[in-house]
Amino acid sequence: MVSETPPRPAVLIADDDAAILKLVTAIVQAEGYEVVAANDGKQAYKLLQSNHQIRAVIVDIRMPYIEGTELLRFMRSNERFSHIPVIVMTAGTDPKATSSSFNAGAAAFLSKPFTNSQLRLMLKTVLDSR
Repeated sequence: MVSETPPRPAVLIADDDAAILKLVTAIVQAEGYEVVAANDGKQAYKLLQSNHQIRAVIVDIRMPYIEGTELLRFMRSNERFSHIPVIVMTAGTDPKATSSSFNAGAAAFLSKPFTNSQLRLMLKTVLDSR
């Protein structure tokens, strides 16, 4: 009988900037998580629906099709996803973006550019608080 290793918990990362997506993926993988990557909000929505191992979401606010805050509102209104912590990222400096993210239910807010250690700490914080 072969014992199967349980799947590692996954983090959904959604950003339409390929360089940021690659960077965040590398950091999250280095922390021992599987990565489910999306390059727009519609793809993130579909991946969220189909993957039952997602433990956290890191999402950019400004994305094509479905923006990050819209995805976040959907998650908070759906019992299946309401418990998943969401880290919202943005390159903008608009204070309204921060408040609208927290009002929509974000666990944390990360301004771009950020350091690897900032992202690691934020990921650890939101996952440990569950």
